Amino acid sequence: MQEQRQVVTVDARTDKPVSFVFVLLDKFSLLSFASALDSLRIANRMADRTIYTWTLAGEGGETVSCSSGTTFKLDSDLGELQRDQVIMVCGGVDVQAATTKRVLNWLRREARKGLKIGGLCTAAYTLAKAGLLDGKRATIHWENSDSFAEEFDSVELTKSVFLIDGNRMTTAGGTSSIDLMLKLIADDFGEDLANAVADQMIYSSIRTDQDTQRLSTPTRIGVRHPKLSQVILMMEKNIEEPISPSILAKDVGMSTRQLERLFRRYLSRSPKRYYMELRLHKARNLLMQTDMSVINVALACGFASPSHFSKCYRAHYNTTPYRERGTQSGRLSV
Repeated sequence: MQEQRQVVTVDARTDKPVSFVFVLLDKFSLLSFASALDSLRIANRMADRTIYTWTLAGEGGETVSCSSGTTFKLDSDLGELQRDQVIMVCGGVDVQAATTKRVLNWLRREARKGLKIGGLCTAAYTLAKAGLLDGKRATIHWENSDSFAEEFDSVELTKSVFLIDGNRMTTAGGTSSIDLMLKLIADDFGEDLANAVADQMIYSSIRTDQDTQRLSTPTRIGVRHPKLSQVILMMEKNIEEPISPSILAKDVGMSTRQLERLFRRYLSRSPKRYYMELRLHKARNLLMQTDMSVINVALACGFASPSHFSKCYRAHYNTTPYRERGTQSGRLSV
């Protein structure tokens, strides 16, 4: 059977294809990389000509394995690029270890040429470590946001699925690579082509940088009471300096007893217990994903002393913060 396909007429800004260089870090996320790469492949197919080209680069220029263990052959080492090329760094599991000095120095050198540079999945960490996101808005997978915010206070971290700020691009991981690439395709060659690519991918809901990567906590846990939702959001925003239940209740026009009843009814725990669990969850993320000392983790999560922190942590997770830190097997993993 002869293949039938729609061909989209595109008006390019230049006759020269847009060249992408995918930098694959060790243990990169295959989903994030493949989502970006196949968007370009399909764009070429729908345009019926080569409007995008790409190469795979990485440290050493030989092979690299993704987080699921599959090995990829690289086209090149980290070499000199042209000013009109676009770099997409692909991160994944244990991006801290994969972010080597050579990778950082190479990124800084290429950035001085004015190249567009993007970070897929956890590679926002790599860009930030190289200083390429200072003073810019960025995003990263929600699981890594706590540790990222602690380490890079010069970056305005958001919850967007992807972000483009000047010549820097970041995504939250997974299929958000598709959203970013569709935006770039639309900017390069028009909305019709981007929509045609989305149709080919059976991608029926194209997200923008205004869409967030994760539902709010009240929505996820099914809380529909507006005042209770408001209190939970206040708790999430005040981890380092916890607010007392009485003040939380007052801020939403309730008595402390009313707030207690709401938490018992909807969440089967007291406001104090729920708040403690939020703080301990953030503490665990920081222990597993950063090199922060235990005392600094304690302070960042609202505990006045390491001993109190350790006691609460052990009661909840049945281990101490020090043992948790000692048994971690990877950081910034998706």
